[in-house]
Amino acid sequence: MAGVALSCFAPWRFVRLARSVKLSSIPSLKFHTTASPMMGASVEQFNQAKDRLGSLKNDPGNQVKLQIYALFKQATQGPCNTPKPGMLDFVNKAKWDAWNSLGSITQDDARQQYCDLIGSLVAEEGGSAQVAAQPAGSGPTYETLLVTTEDDITTIKLNRPTKKNAITTQMYNEIITALEQAATDGSVITVFTGAGDFYCSGNDLTNFTKIPEGGVEQMAKSGGDLLRTYVKAYIDFPKPLVAVVNGPAVGIPVTVLGLFDLVYATERATFHTPFSMLGQSPEGCSSFTFPRIMGPAKASEMLLFNKKLTAVQACEQGLVTEVFPDSSFQSEVWTRLKAYAKLPRNSLALSKQLIRSADKERLHAVNDTEVERLVERWQSDECMNAILSFFQGKSKL
Repeated sequence: MAGVALSCFAPWRFVRLARSVKLSSIPSLKFHTTASPMMGASVEQFNQAKDRLGSLKNDPGNQVKLQIYALFKQATQGPCNTPKPGMLDFVNKAKWDAWNSLGSITQDDARQQYCDLIGSLVAEEGGSAQVAAQPAGSGPTYETLLVTTEDDITTIKLNRPTKKNAITTQMYNEIITALEQAATDGSVITVFTGAGDFYCSGNDLTNFTKIPEGGVEQMAKSGGDLLRTYVKAYIDFPKPLVAVVNGPAVGIPVTVLGLFDLVYATERATFHTPFSMLGQSPEGCSSFTFPRIMGPAKASEMLLFNKKLTAVQACEQGLVTEVFPDSSFQSEVWTRLKAYAKLPRNSLALSKQLIRSADKERLHAVNDTEVERLVERWQSDECMNAILSFFQGKSKL
């Protein structure tokens, strides 16, 4: 689960650091390593600063670009968690060094420093240095998600359609952030869905191919910490959570469905948890929720023996609430969700709390146990060989 491409300059016209740049001529990057004396910038202010970056008319120079890059990565992902590029990969090595130099600066402090830096660049060009809070109802922007709020519904759409919405480390972090925001915004219900023909194809297995300096053990530990936080965000989510499964789903987007309140699926959807094929083990609290939902025998078919369910089968076994014809899926589901969103907000939240509270402590314990087992699995030769075989099989296609 560790390892993701280092890229964050989507709005920036000067994104590429020219390979001809003499990196030795760039002065040492200077960052604040203590907490900002003022209150940390909000996520809304951070994302507004990111938007303002694209309005700059002048190239601020490579040193500043590296500062922007490093602060952005620290603010969105925390301390540097990717392997160091090779010595001859000058550009990516410079970016990695900049990010790594931030050490353990908190994400809140990095957000504030990012806003301060963008504000100073805007001020130099005659604009206002202040990054104001965004208007009520507006939301942050993401690189791997589309997050919108309309008709009292917050929609979190996985947005890597060309990769079948495979989940990268960055996407894990962005989903956690999106859930945290949706938990406290003014919406009544929150919906997950996918862009394109897939709901989600599970982990982007390139997450497993880049070994950090700490080796496989560090990669496994970091991945376990991220997974624990990710699943916890679903367990603790206070509002009704609805999955609109618009196509095939593989791995963790399937296992966490037991933590959703409703699961609507198109007839094209399939549900697959190929853990043993990859030398891994269940996650997302599925070792607890699936046997409870569908019974131990049917759960074992999925979690142990990799059985892929059709949408109709998943509905018959209780994992899916209802299946819709593909031709009318979106219109029927969204008509229904808009009606649900008109129900009293507090009544829904408190009712969910009553339904879920008895199991919450147990779910957190299950999550911890599953993560511990997976950390062991990721370090095993069996798991590594299974993933290697998977990639070798793909290369022959």
